[in-house]
Amino acid sequence: QMQWKVPPLKPEEVEKFRQAIAETGVRPMTIHDAYLINLASPNPKTYHLSYHNFVEELKRCELLGVPFLVMHPGAHLGEGEETGMNKIAESIRRACEDARVEQVTVLLETTAGQGTNLGYRFEQLAYIMEKTGLNHRIGICVDTCHIFAAGYDIRTGEGWEDTKHALQETVGLEKVKAFHLNDSLRELGSRVDRHARIGQGEIGLESFRYLLHDPTFRDIPMILEIPGGDQAYAEDLRLLRSLKSNKV
Repeated sequence: QMQWKVPPLKPEEVEKFRQAIAETGVRPMTIHDAYLINLASPNPKTYHLSYHNFVEELKRCELLGVPFLVMHPGAHLGEGEETGMNKIAESIRRACEDARVEQVTVLLETTAGQGTNLGYRFEQLAYIMEKTGLNHRIGICVDTCHIFAAGYDIRTGEGWEDTKHALQETVGLEKVKAFHLNDSLRELGSRVDRHARIGQGEIGLESFRYLLHDPTFRDIPMILEIPGGDQAYAEDLRLLRSLKSNKV
């Protein structure tokens, strides 16, 4: 995820991937694009590499049959928020045309707003989505650490309801297609993106208990994104499942 050059998928790799889906019943829902991609970059070389790689990511999604491509909207690097958002929207629209994909939905990931990163306010995401003109082929991925760091207080059920209302009034709840679940090392509104394990950060367990019992998001895929490696993932998955069944 931290390099520009990625070898093309071989037919046998695609076939093996599809066989694994058929045999296990586990259907991957999202691919995350490379972290280097910045469709708002004012640097011509960086933008060219970003655009080319984003088109390739879209093609890989279509080839593998994965319905959602998650992306960080981008950083304007001093060019201004409106300029950056317009560039992102136009780039996404053109990329979907150039990639000739028909089954892939682009998901803008909510960001913490660190530096000049865009997408830390729901209004920004709504603006970009509307400007793409993609309608049903664009949505959002809500990252719990990121929205908390951006200033949305989700520590309580009341806070989640306020955040849901803000989502509904801007992007629309029907546009929420995926979640990244993680706690935050930094405080509310810090605008700093530092993930923590579930219940070990500033957000706390009650937030995740409420989210997991919210019927609005019952059928939305949720992906764990925490530090600590495989052991930490296993432990936090057990924790989240116990929250879901009211054992904590």
